[in-house]
Amino acid sequence: MNRKQVNQVIEKAKSICEESGVRLTKKRERILEIMLIAGTPLSAYEIADIYNNSANNLMPPMSVYRILDFLEKEELAHKLSSNNKFVACSHLNCGQRHEVSQFLICNNCDSATEISMSSKLMDDIKMLVKNAGFSLKNPQIELECLCDQCATSSV
Repeated sequence: MNRKQVNQVIEKAKSICEESGVRLTKKRERILEIMLIAGTPLSAYEIADIYNNSANNLMPPMSVYRILDFLEKEELAHKLSSNNKFVACSHLNCGQRHEVSQFLICNNCDSATEISMSSKLMDDIKMLVKNAGFSLKNPQIELECLCDQCATSSV
């Protein structure tokens, strides 16, 4: 993502926060910016390292976790449970809001791509869960994959 795109996404994030009655502070903005520029999932410690290498004031990982919690709550970022990393919401760029996030995660390079799932498919999954006697707690789906780039390089 180039600088112009990052700035556009940050402006969109500010407006989402404003609509929710919360603020995207400079530190929150910088953490989101780090994730946008990285373009790949990052752990809180990786984010803290990048932040601390580019800022005058050091930010401990616990502060990064609090900011990540805020960004998740505002649907500006997602936590990938399978690898305990975080990624900026790709739908900020297109301006769409989606009910559930689905991710394709490369087992080799850790890249992640957020994809959309039809509401019909999600309804079917919810029905299957209910029919099996379970209650869905987190509908986010993470699929382990091999990206095309890694698949090509391993041949």
